[in-house]
Order: sequence, then C-alpha cells, then structure tokens
Amino acid sequence: MDDSQLLRYSRHIFLNELGIEGQQKLLGSHVLIVGAGGLGSPAALYLGSAGVGHITVVDHDTVDSTNLQRQIAHSLAELGQPKALSVQKSIAALNTDVQVTAVTERATDHVLDTLVQKVDVVLDCTDNFATRHLINRACVKFRKPLVSGAAIRFDGQVTVYDLRESHSPCYACVFPESIAPAEAQCSTMGVFAPLVGIMGSVQAAEALKLLTGAGKSLSGRLQMLDALDMAWSEMRIVKNSACSVCGGY
Repeated sequence: MDDSQLLRYSRHIFLNELGIEGQQKLLGSHVLIVGAGGLGSPAALYLGSAGVGHITVVDHDTVDSTNLQRQIAHSLAELGQPKALSVQKSIAALNTDVQVTAVTERATDHVLDTLVQKVDVVLDCTDNFATRHLINRACVKFRKPLVSGAAIRFDGQVTVYDLRESHSPCYACVFPESIAPAEAQCSTMGVFAPLVGIMGSVQAAEALKLLTGAGKSLSGRLQMLDALDMAWSEMRIVKNSACSVCGGY
C-alpha cells in the first residue's frame, strides 16, 4: 500500500483483527454481487469503501423511481440506467482503488458459472428463489462461500453458506427447490427502507470477515430480524445429507 492508502484505510489498519495484512487481502480480493437493488446497494458501497480490489455486479434491471426509497446506490440522475452501471458509478465516486465490473445481463447458469469460479466470495442480493437456487448451485460447484440475504416488509434474514467446508449446508439444504414457498414481492408486499440497509450491511460485514479471516462467520447460523420490534433471533442450520445440490459433496 502507498501512503494515501495507509491513510484511507487507517481505521481498518488500527483493528488488530485486520491490520495491514487484512487490508492487503481486501485490496487483492474479488467479490461477486448478484443483485444491485435494496440489499446490493449498501453491500456494494461498503465493500467498495472498504477497499475490496475488484467487485463484479450483476443485474439486468434498470433504475426506477420506486427504487429510490431504499436502493441507496442509485439517484435521480440514474433513472432509466442499468442498475449495475449505476452501482459502478457510485463506487467510483467513493474509491478509485476499486475496479468494478458491471454485468447488465440476467444471472443465468452460464453467466454465473463464468463469474463465480473467478471470485473469492459471492453475495446473493436477489429477490427471487429461482435466481437464489442458480447462485447456490454455482457456489456449490466451485466451492465458493455464499453470503445470502433477504428482506420483505419488516422481516429480514442473513446467513453464510461456506461451501469450502464439507459440513456446511447450502441454500437448498435450508430452502429446498421442491418446497419453495410462494414468492413475496416488495412491489406488492412493501419493504421498510432501512431494513434492506441493515441486512445488506451485514452481508458486507460477513464478506469482509470471510476475505480477511477475521472473527467467526454466520456459517451454520441463520439470523432473522423483526424490524418492527428491532428483535434479532437465530436458528441453527445444518447440512442435509440427502440434499439434491450438495449432498454428494
């Protein structure tokens, strides 16, 4: 790191759990964020400001006025623009150390297989079960840690599926494709604006910990937030040996 970086990241460097070595790991890391909306916005901004060297953002959608209530990486100036490009612009305004690759395609099997194998950590910031399962399959295939978040109305959840570990569950262990619940869309159900900020920030924190080895991750623990009462609860999650996705690993 040069002098300007030592100053910029000094508050991380002061942390014994991170230090210069941890910050250098972040600068040399590559993170994939799938979804540039409510969860992806705060996650991307915190990872960018923290100095993650390369961030790839995948989102095929464009910025709409209804997004601005909660998707803090976007502004009025980006209305109608691809969300991935908007996030790229927002991170560039925060930190020129960070290379941001914007992918404006839908997250298909092919796109995910191409991208997941190149990165260190994957963040699932999407809002539908079909895409979450595609992301999970790619992470299982390439043994990449997956930080998963979700938020609707006043309820949020977040966990880590550390697929580098043989005993870790995958997303399908907890939410099997065969019994996927009915989709709940924020366009019809609503979502509390700060809730996605909280959950996306936790996703960023878990990603930074995974990249640096600091602390204990949420692997094996699903944390849930009731934002109306601001009450957190936690549930242990375990690997399903009969899982159709990771059971053979």
